Amino acid sequence: MVDVTAKPATERVASAHAFVRIAPAALRAIRRLEGPKGNPLEVARIAGIAAAKRTAELIPLCHPLSITHADVEARLRRNGIEITSRVTTTASTGVEMEALVAASVAALTVYDMVKALDRSMEITDLYLVEKRGGKSGHYFRAEKSNGAKLRHQT
Repeated sequence: MVDVTAKPATERVASAHAFVRIAPAALRAIRRLEGPKGNPLEVARIAGIAAAKRTAELIPLCHPLSITHADVEARLRRNGIEITSRVTTTASTGVEMEALVAASVAALTVYDMVKALDRSMEITDLYLVEKRGGKSGHYFRAEKSNGAKLRHQT
């Protein structure tokens, strides 16, 4: 692990994004909340929050952090489910990994809950959206490197 002993504890915030592309027929079933395992949006939200709290157990050199807030939102879109996460702490190191783990585990949870309806789902667009706090300051990802807007069709 990187030594962060000398770094001051400051408020750190990070948000991340993931997208699960789903076939139209499976999306229709999800919209009617007829998934074989229940509501994938709410279960994914809870799984993502729980995962953010356990990031240091999953990523070998990640610092264990006391998270002061974590939230995950899963929204139905025209071609799948868009997931966003936001994690906050006051610490000597940032919460980027916690936000990314939250978004990825939420996406994997959607896959697990909907796989009986669509085995061709794709988990795409996992990335850091924003981070604030610490020595490196504020980062915001406005668009992809090719200039395309990041938002999926709503």
